[in-house]
Amino acid sequence: MVDGKEMPPIGQRTSRKQRPKPRTKPSEIRRSELLNAAARLFIAQGVEETTVEEITLTAGVAKGTFYLYFASKPEIVIALRERFIEGFRARIRTALDSCGQEDWPERLNAWVASAVGAYLDGYELHDVVFHDYRPHFRQMKGENIVVTDLAMMLTAGARAAAWKLDDPRLTAIVLFQGLHGAVDDAIANDEKDGDRLSAHLSELFLRMLGTSRQAG
Repeated sequence: MVDGKEMPPIGQRTSRKQRPKPRTKPSEIRRSELLNAAARLFIAQGVEETTVEEITLTAGVAKGTFYLYFASKPEIVIALRERFIEGFRARIRTALDSCGQEDWPERLNAWVASAVGAYLDGYELHDVVFHDYRPHFRQMKGENIVVTDLAMMLTAGARAAAWKLDDPRLTAIVLFQGLHGAVDDAIANDEKDGDRLSAHLSELFLRMLGTSRQAG
């Protein structure tokens, strides 16, 4: 007892003071900050010209922290590609979720509009990590999951008799590459009206699929 007050057991006296305070951010946040820093630098000055030290300095961490998450600079490029693709697919999924499940022209319109919007919003990073930087790295190559998703949607539409397709995957490749090229051309000509471009592409794609009905 001290000054008339009963003291807690010794083991409990300093528990509040000894409670550890988090000194580092959660790993997923730290990794995201490194990715964000790398993206800004890659867009501003290119991948080859950017050093790991610049990435960590921009992210506000020690250089060694980089290697807790990525073995090399090519690995952070891969991670940025994967994050771009997942964001691209998530945007398309959100658009499709707002459509009628059996309204296939509407679903194709939504796919086109969301894909065009995603490209226009992220083309600077997309161009850097997918086109400007080409290491000899097999892990950098592989199946285009966006094309696979589109082929699955086209297949479902064909089963519902919304259109007829002999080869859904080949059709998906043509549509995807056509959209990609159209967006690149629009950006090159400083014509970034996504709504206008999406409307034209949707009309063209639906005619290619044998249906001209637009979503209401």
